[in-house]
Amino acid sequence: MIICKKINRQLSFSILLGLLFWCFNFDSIAQAKRKTPAFKIIAFFTARVEQAHISFVDEANSWFPATAKKYNFKYDTTSNWNNLNTEFLARYQVVIFLDTRPDDAKQRAAFQKYMEQGGGWMGFHFSGFALTPSDFPQNWDWYHNQFLGSGSYASNTWRPTSAILRVENSTHPATKNLPHIFSSAPNEWYRWENDLRTNRDISILLSIDSTSFPLGTGPKPSEIWHSGYYPVVWTNKKYKMIYFNMGHNDIDFENKTNKTLSSTFSSAVQNKLIIDGLLWLGSSRKP
Repeated sequence: MIICKKINRQLSFSILLGLLFWCFNFDSIAQAKRKTPAFKIIAFFTARVEQAHISFVDEANSWFPATAKKYNFKYDTTSNWNNLNTEFLARYQVVIFLDTRPDDAKQRAAFQKYMEQGGGWMGFHFSGFALTPSDFPQNWDWYHNQFLGSGSYASNTWRPTSAILRVENSTHPATKNLPHIFSSAPNEWYRWENDLRTNRDISILLSIDSTSFPLGTGPKPSEIWHSGYYPVVWTNKKYKMIYFNMGHNDIDFENKTNKTLSSTFSSAVQNKLIIDGLLWLGSSRKP
């Protein structure tokens, strides 16, 4: 009887050790999986000349890493546009243009190849800008007319102000969790050369609601919009991409302090739009 009891105790102890070992390994594996990012992002930026764009880039490069920890993706940045090559891009599932676009022909070709092979892209504000003549001329037809579909920049509002935005497509993964209308963060809003409504490849996700008018404060009358249709977020159905017109903070130019007066990430609903758009790009396959 005593021997049996000892054997039972030994068996119970062995089973307990086995369970503890299994639980430890299971927890270690679960932790390892949690630490492995679901996808990797590389954000390209220039951050020079325009203080409002520099302010946005600095803000974005703080906001995205904090968001990456919460949503389990990896966020890297580079201001070296020579990294826009096939070998480097192969490390990432999503590319972000924070404030401009590449000018070098080889970089442009590498980006087009990346997108045509199913890569994901998110662009903000000035990444869609093109105006001839200017330092950023419209000399990349594939990008501006086919990929973005917008063509050249046509005009803008001023000062940067909040707008009431209307969801045009509530079934898209980036917008399905948004209210029908919401207030954006302050921004300088662009008008485009091309009417995106006529492009069958473009799906407009958000536009400026008419309750926003008049939009802008001037001082030039042309910088205040009183009517019209203005898309501000859209995708091209041929690619894994999403463009946001947001990305221009208000700056204290009048007093020459260059102090940032607004935040692109001050609207919780707008932030949800960006996050859901990013998660869609990181997890979806090429359309």
